Amino acid sequence: MKEDFYEILGISKNATDAEIKKAYRKKAIEYHPDKNPGDATAEEKFKKAAEAYEILSDPDKKARYDQYGHQAFEGGGFGGGGGMNMDDIFSQFGDIFGGGGFGGFGGFGGGGRQRRVKGSNLRIRVKLTLEEIANGVDKKIKVKRKIQAPGTTYKTCGTCNGTGQVTRVTNTILGRMQTSSACSTCGGAGQVMDYRPSDADGQGLKVTEETVSISIPAGVEDGMQLKVSGKGNEAPGDGIAGDLLVAIEEQEHPELQREGNNLHYDLYISFSEAALGASREIDTVSGKVRIKIEEGVQSGKILRLRGKGIPSLNGYGKGDLLVHVNVWTPKTLNKEQREFFEKMSKDDHFRPNPESGEKSFFEKVKDMFS
Repeated sequence: MKEDFYEILGISKNATDAEIKKAYRKKAIEYHPDKNPGDATAEEKFKKAAEAYEILSDPDKKARYDQYGHQAFEGGGFGGGGGMNMDDIFSQFGDIFGGGGFGGFGGFGGGGRQRRVKGSNLRIRVKLTLEEIANGVDKKIKVKRKIQAPGTTYKTCGTCNGTGQVTRVTNTILGRMQTSSACSTCGGAGQVMDYRPSDADGQGLKVTEETVSISIPAGVEDGMQLKVSGKGNEAPGDGIAGDLLVAIEEQEHPELQREGNNLHYDLYISFSEAALGASREIDTVSGKVRIKIEEGVQSGKILRLRGKGIPSLNGYGKGDLLVHVNVWTPKTLNKEQREFFEKMSKDDHFRPNPESGEKSFFEKVKDMFS
């Protein structure tokens, strides 16, 4: 089981943005690879701290994590940090320590470490039926992305000699000052293009269509975003590929309406079915089921089918299917039918006489949302 992000950083769930950043900086300094050379355990803790900070420092990701836990970033990842490598961390969070230094260590994202360029992200939308959301689904999506054109070659940058950094020494009243910055020739990559094929763009990339497999867990909601790491556009040289961001779009169901993990179904029955009782077949996200309507049922009655709703994304049970019984009143009557109802209107048995235990409409609504 994955460690809790708050425990990794040693903070409470009520920690402020400043406290989260301070806690991450402390952990990153403690486990930084330049301070712990060859220590695999320290490097792993360093990565975990960066992953925790990536989630907790982003308000949207933090809210999803607080609600769903690690499940919110699985099944392809919902913007999570799973699988982050050292270059991801240095490129994304190097500025948390400011400038180009890291308290005397080899440089966190700027001091002496070659910068690897990351390719741009791609964004697509995937439409899902309510049944797919309820059961989870694997999708194969065709994506047009940029990859390095075969035959493209690179050589070491002559300006920075492959370090990605240029160092300048200036004399000041305080003495000699040494500063480092990204090489302007190669953009910090340490490489420049040596040969570009005719079908490549100015960065040595070409567009290709690729089929990407996406595993979508049960219980996702409209508007959620999945991240498939490394399936965005590639970067020149030995850069890191961007990510594929997949936005979930929930399609409207013809008969079921979703409310959180619960589903609602409007069931219309006739006067005779309400009086005599009936057996009806209705749709659910897992197939059709038959339900029994008790005789004398009243319009507005809510039948709860437990566990027939949407699974919780964090794996804790399923919602319910709430069947709303509506007694249908005919709008037109023939002569024989009218005479029957006129006669029954004077019968005491047909006059409204609610029992004391029957709840009002507002009580039913209150129960439904409690």
